[in-house]
Amino acid sequence: MDTITSTPTPTSASTTLRKLYFVRFAFAAVWAGLLFTTADTLGPASTALLVIYPLFDVACAVADIRSANAEGGPVRGLYVNVALSALTGIGLAVAATSGIPAVLRVWGVWAVTAGLVQLIVGAARRRLGGQWAMIASGAISTAAGASFFAQAASSKDDATLGNLAGYAFLGGIFFLVSALRLKRGGSKDA
Repeated sequence: MDTITSTPTPTSASTTLRKLYFVRFAFAAVWAGLLFTTADTLGPASTALLVIYPLFDVACAVADIRSANAEGGPVRGLYVNVALSALTGIGLAVAATSGIPAVLRVWGVWAVTAGLVQLIVGAARRRLGGQWAMIASGAISTAAGASFFAQAASSKDDATLGNLAGYAFLGGIFFLVSALRLKRGGSKDA
């Protein structure tokens, strides 16, 4: 029996990536709205939301790895992202037992490290188009992570999760922009 296998082309990888980016935007928008409604307290709902976000990132990174494998793209950084996000999910669950400042510290470290990975992967994918948004998002994530860490140290009584909601929503906007700008079958869209 002959088996015909086809290797996905960069065009199909771009299509897969575009769909993934649209899903990431929608998730970030909904997640940010839900977190914003519970941002002043650290209860079961906000804790669940905090843990779900990096776990969703793990699932997206796994889908992204499949797409990157199809195009021969930058997989190593995506594996690093899977590990970082999985550890962050665990770290947030533990930090939530200590209060909002602890959560902000864990989220801050994740934002810095994941932002650097996103910047590197975006730069490696420039040929797909639309990656300037991912590069900018990675750089902003790195700066935002440092600010979350600083916020945790300076405002123990006034700490809120509201900035995390804004951070996630802005990240979602960058995914939307990148999805809209990805190349379609050889177009010159950068």
